[in-house]
Amino acid sequence: IAMSYAKLAGLHPIYGLYTGFVPLFIYAIFGSSRQLAVGPVALVSLLVSNVLGGIVNSSSKLYTELAILLAFMVGILECLMGLLRLGWLIRFISHSVISGFTTASAIVIGLSQIKYFLGYNVTRSSKIIPLIESIIAGAGEFSWPPFVMGSIFLAILLIMKNTGKSNKRLHFLRVSGPLTAVVLGTIFVKIFHPPAISVVGEIPQGLPRFSIPQGFEHLMSLVPTAVLITGVAILESVGIAKALAAKNGYELDSNKELFGLGIANICGSFFSAYPATGSFSRSAVNHESGAKTGLSGIIMGIIIGGALLFMTPLFTDIPQCALAAIVISAVTGLVDYEEAIFLWAIDKKDFFLWAITFITTLVFGIEIGVLVGVAFSLAFVIHESANPHIAVLGRLPGTTVYRNTLQYPEAYTYNGIVVVRIDAPIYFANISYIKDRLREYELNLPSSNKGLDVGRVYFVILEMCPVTYIDSSAVQALKDLHQEYKARHIQIAIANPNRQVYLLLSRSGIIDLVGAGWCFVRVHDAVQV
Repeated sequence: IAMSYAKLAGLHPIYGLYTGFVPLFIYAIFGSSRQLAVGPVALVSLLVSNVLGGIVNSSSKLYTELAILLAFMVGILECLMGLLRLGWLIRFISHSVISGFTTASAIVIGLSQIKYFLGYNVTRSSKIIPLIESIIAGAGEFSWPPFVMGSIFLAILLIMKNTGKSNKRLHFLRVSGPLTAVVLGTIFVKIFHPPAISVVGEIPQGLPRFSIPQGFEHLMSLVPTAVLITGVAILESVGIAKALAAKNGYELDSNKELFGLGIANICGSFFSAYPATGSFSRSAVNHESGAKTGLSGIIMGIIIGGALLFMTPLFTDIPQCALAAIVISAVTGLVDYEEAIFLWAIDKKDFFLWAITFITTLVFGIEIGVLVGVAFSLAFVIHESANPHIAVLGRLPGTTVYRNTLQYPEAYTYNGIVVVRIDAPIYFANISYIKDRLREYELNLPSSNKGLDVGRVYFVILEMCPVTYIDSSAVQALKDLHQEYKARHIQIAIANPNRQVYLLLSRSGIIDLVGAGWCFVRVHDAVQV
């Protein structure tokens, strides 16, 4: 699999083994996940290929140097994020965005590998339209032998993968699928020597040598790519690591995880590795095999080291179509159409996020897809924060409990009194919206009220239990609102604030302004007064 991903990155297959060697040992020491397997992955490999392909020819030495330099840069960024405890930043990226992005990327990755099935070159691109145009344009050069062989290997891989997934007693089939394809392909090539089947070719034998990354004169041009790869790598690794930690009953430290990944990439770059991150498939194998400590990573590293020392001559005759079949089989699990169906049924807003990320990634490329997805995700976060949920509360019959009148139609309100619950912190971004809604509730009272008809509102009760924070802008706005209400002979009452909010209101003078007698523990107490 590692060699397949190196080919996807536009590198010699040996660099896939290098990337799966040193970083494994380093992460086992510094990482926090006990099951995460670090190494080359499809998505990062495609990013490396897409970006570096636009800078330099993939057959040149500089291409390899820049791929290794990217590992160093990504490692630095990950270490900085870990040391500065910036792991919380990834929470702002919606799962819908991640799912749409990975689904589109999986399709692009699959199409980029189809050239090894078709027997002719296809344009290197992360955009679906140039890929399809290139596939159609070269149809006259189609070759049956690699197509048939690749299709057979892909069918074998998918059958073994799905059989191992559905039957726990046969889970070893899922693990051994890639090895089966490689062994069968190599045997076939060694016996029949088919001229139409391209093979990997000679692979250097021995462990990677220590060398300082080169190409620093291109450093600035690689910064945007390094940031993008860092973001993708973090999302993939931390997401997998958290899921495995939950299944195995331990807490994951996101910041330590970032630092561990960073150190692994920095050290890997001194031993000819390109950017590495957590692999879902290999980590799943670790988990299913019963791995409980980081020692599993060290053992995997030793196995890869043994392969580098003694087995590389056996890799020479591996068919390219077999490696392509392994990549395509691996990325089929990333096509998450079920998530789109689920989101359409549950939340149209999240479905829109999924769809816009999916479409932009396919049409405009991975970089644009990530940026658009993250931008829309942040825009939704800002919109929700600036437009918090506010509810008019009514009293449930026969109780002293007050609930949302929209959720509980039987709840009744009192003439002249508006009880409002603000379900968010109050700060500069949402205070204007809150004031507008309060005025709206004041003017548009529900008709099903109890008590004497007094013609207008005299009391506005703010239920502040959900409010966890108030900033200075909100304090000033509340003072202005009080003065506005006072001029119209409307009294504000505050009910059920938490200790932190109450102390802030007290220090800012709002309690004195409203009157200490108008602060209550319960909404019902305020209504009774």
